[in-house]
Amino acid sequence: MAVRGVLTFETACRAHEAGLKIIAASQAPEIEVDCAAVSESDSAGLAVLLNWLAIARRNHRQMRFTHLPATLCAVARISEIEGLLAAGCS
Repeated sequence: MAVRGVLTFETACRAHEAGLKIIAASQAPEIEVDCAAVSESDSAGLAVLLNWLAIARRNHRQMRFTHLPATLCAVARISEIEGLLAAGCS
């Protein structure tokens, strides 16, 4: 799954719903979320990613984030939840 564009308070609800549809349609045991094309993000964007992660885990699936923007990693680091994003913040 690829996330593109702006992932902020203004777009979080739409992004969240779109991601839920993709997660539900996928049968893969692990879902990769590529954030290389995210141009802007904030704490609402981080909340979307964490919610997707929680839903995947509830359904006994793994989720791996890649190419996370520095802004998302910074918010995760400040919130002491960087470990949930694993290798996505490198």
